Amino acid sequence: MKRLILASALTLCATAALSHDFKSGSLIVDHPMAFPTMATAMSGAGYFSVTNTGTEDDRLIGIRADFPRVTLHGTTNEDGVMRMFDIDAIDIPAGETVGLEPGGKHIMFMGLSGDTFEVGDEIPATLVFEKAGEIDVVFYVEPRGGASDEVDHSAHN
Repeated sequence: MKRLILASALTLCATAALSHDFKSGSLIVDHPMAFPTMATAMSGAGYFSVTNTGTEDDRLIGIRADFPRVTLHGTTNEDGVMRMFDIDAIDIPAGETVGLEPGGKHIMFMGLSGDTFEVGDEIPATLVFEKAGEIDVVFYVEPRGGASDEVDHSAHN
């Protein structure tokens, strides 16, 4: 019986560690992550998905983290050249999941000044939503080319 209880407890801990989501009201922020940066990088990007399980739309209107500048960014392809630009907010419609992912909307952490993102690093941040308020999250730095690079996280629950 003790083995069964121990095995159950370990399974629950492992599941909690793998789930890596953060909730506030009707919003679920799933799998905040970033990739490692090069030694000369001045910025790094963060990705996650957010699901609105409620009946009212919400908006991501900001992010705070311990960097000189942190912004919401969009990406566009202009004549085969990818360009990034600041955006004021990201709509999170009721009943939908919105993915922030490479090549699309994402978070930019700027002013790294040689303090690179390395695999295993944790980046605490606060997401600010128009209606749900603030949600404290942790971005985990994961290896490029790993499972997180190949999996579409936009539909995670």
